[in-house]
Amino acid sequence: MSDTDFEFDSVDAETSATFPRQASALRMNDYVVIKGRPCKIVDMSSSKAGKNGHVRVNITGIDIFTGKKYEDMSPSSHNMEVPNVKRAEFQLSGIDNGFLSLMGDSGNTKDDVKLPAGDLGESIQAQFDEGKELLVTVLAAMGEEAVVAFEAATGD
Repeated sequence: MSDTDFEFDSVDAETSATFPRQASALRMNDYVVIKGRPCKIVDMSSSKAGKNGHVRVNITGIDIFTGKKYEDMSPSSHNMEVPNVKRAEFQLSGIDNGFLSLMGDSGNTKDDVKLPAGDLGESIQAQFDEGKELLVTVLAAMGEEAVVAFEAATGD
């Protein structure tokens, strides 16, 4: 049996898109999955126990990528899915066909993030065209990424 090689794959715990959290433990500005979308909680309330004996938690969330409003209700003792949300800053090095060319702190490049629509995207494009060095904040959750903010880079 000593001549048999076993290969074990390791799994990073942070690669999971979501993790469970009891509904009663959620708070304002936390993230939660509502109707399959990663949302930031903007309003919460609870209703008293009904005939089934469960206190219900009413949650209103805004989709962190689309801005769409979602609502959900859950018994306070039940688990809800919470998305693993990562926030990272990148230096903007170019804009090509609606996609941003980004560079991270470690020198890694990223060319698959879209220029955001609306005022945010127009502001980024305008300031980049003026020759300003920009830092963009990218939010990633559940297999999606989007630029959510930017600022002018400060020289050290």
